[in-house]
Amino acid sequence: MSTYKEIQGTAVQNNAGNLENAAEGQLWYDSTNTNFKYSYGATISSWSTGGNMNSGRFGLAGAGTQTAALGFSGYPGPTGLTESYNGSTWTEVADTGSSRYDLGGAGTQTSALAFGGGAFSAQTESYNGTSWSDVADLNKANKNLAGCGADNTSALAFGGQTPNPSPPPPVSILNETESWNGTSWTEVNDLNTARNALAGAGNQTAALAFGGRNPSVLGATESWNGTSWTEVNDLNTARIELAGGGTYTSAVAFGGEDGPGAVVGATESWNGTSWTNQNNLNNARKRFAGAGADNTSALAFGGINPAEFGSTSTEEWNAGVAAGAWSTGGSLNTARSLIGDAGTQTAALAFGGQGPTTATETYDGTSWTEVNDMNIDSAAWAGAGTQTSALAFGAISPSTESWNGTSWTNLPGTLNTFRYSAGGAGADNTSALAFGGYSGDPATLTATESWNGTIWTSLAGTLNTGRYDLGGVGIQTAALAFGGDIGPPGGSGGAEFFAGTESWNGTSWTEVNDLNNSRTDIRGAGTQTAALAFGGFTPPLTGVTESWNGTSWSEQNDLNTARDKLGGAGTNTSALAFGGESPPITAATEEWNDPGTIIQTITTS
Repeated sequence: MSTYKEIQGTAVQNNAGNLENAAEGQLWYDSTNTNFKYSYGATISSWSTGGNMNSGRFGLAGAGTQTAALGFSGYPGPTGLTESYNGSTWTEVADTGSSRYDLGGAGTQTSALAFGGGAFSAQTESYNGTSWSDVADLNKANKNLAGCGADNTSALAFGGQTPNPSPPPPVSILNETESWNGTSWTEVNDLNTARNALAGAGNQTAALAFGGRNPSVLGATESWNGTSWTEVNDLNTARIELAGGGTYTSAVAFGGEDGPGAVVGATESWNGTSWTNQNNLNNARKRFAGAGADNTSALAFGGINPAEFGSTSTEEWNAGVAAGAWSTGGSLNTARSLIGDAGTQTAALAFGGQGPTTATETYDGTSWTEVNDMNIDSAAWAGAGTQTSALAFGAISPSTESWNGTSWTNLPGTLNTFRYSAGGAGADNTSALAFGGYSGDPATLTATESWNGTIWTSLAGTLNTGRYDLGGVGIQTAALAFGGDIGPPGGSGGAEFFAGTESWNGTSWTEVNDLNNSRTDIRGAGTQTAALAFGGFTPPLTGVTESWNGTSWSEQNDLNTARDKLGGAGTNTSALAFGGESPPITAATEEWNDPGTIIQTITTS
């Protein structure tokens, strides 16, 4: 048997405690705790926001993969609208020949099949990447069925419902399975459990059927080997009107309506043997469409959710993606919330806060040190700049203070529009941007002002959505605003927590893709095109962390301590979170590193 040294080229290192900067997969012996340890890269599996469809609808069908999908037909209408997704945006292409809903779909973005649906149709249409054409009908008129297949010449249709010739009941729930060879449908062996409103994955010779109703809501899952169906392990959450994607050994099931009648975002991953619960869809939905290659990459689009009867929303599922991780840093000397912030992970500045307090502290990557106090006792500061050149503005007590690395100077220039709990961005104490905030009247603010080192100037470009307690990152000419509260202050009687994100180009704000999680009292780090958003109040308090790539937000590993009204500094790969309310008001500091590593202790029985 080969030794570790023979395989790796080096012996196991002896170290007192955790080994700093350990390479991924490196093994060492911890002589302090007398055990072996190794490191591995942190990963995350979650849904993130994709580009919206052009037309909101439900009861539609889908085909393809996450980066090359097709969505067609649906309701309201009914409609034959067809849209193509390239991984970022949807484009309208040729309509189906027949308008219908609750139909089955199979194939790819350029070679798809649409069948059944509408008022119990047997119609089948084939898509060649350019247009739809009528082909041979199903043997039985059907709707609320499921389908899967490799392309428009090889597909499977199963389950669903058809009119009952002698009602009541008005419909018969089906267990029929039909196989498509590119020319005609052939009846093959039935499902073991008849059902409608189910989902499927796989292809004509290796498929998976899951969920549905007959008459109760089912979690039943069956596997198809090209000849017959076999009952396998059930979904963890029984449901109807769900969607899925993948293969019969690697699939994902998501959304739908559960037994009690609630719309859910539940997501489960299938490994060929059993289902495992995963992170939920960000927007629970039913009667929507899905696409995907396997259980690591899928797409959810359209449908009905509690807020929309025909959604345009799209979400992208990614599993096992390298992700950052939060670890404990040195605590602040003074616990506080509504804190001002500036700088980086290894050179940060914390100032002011709830108390109120004038305390100022600097962080060197390990510990906080008390330095000269601010001139004004206040809280809810916005901040900009670095550890040695920072600006504090927009607090409850109107003031602007400049930090030169040693002391604060109270400046004569105050914001033209008084507000606090605003968003801030800026490179240093001579160049900053203030946006949003609360001014004391019922309306939230959209005002944007620019600082040139001497005075604040009101700008014509205002936020599209006024808000306060929002997050902000970037510089004076390229900033990002996200989250916040768009309702009356106080957390009750109309508070409305927001997911909206806007991008500033130096002249105007443009609405871009929303956060996955609506929240207020949020903090961030980074730039206009590479940002991190963390913490906040949803309610309840949250540690949710999201990363912005310039186009969309994706969920990452949470803060270890959920909190709001915190401070933040750094970049989207190397950030710092400090203070806030957990509750109570805390001095805790956490450091974000991406890609993060997890230390695993090897145990023996």
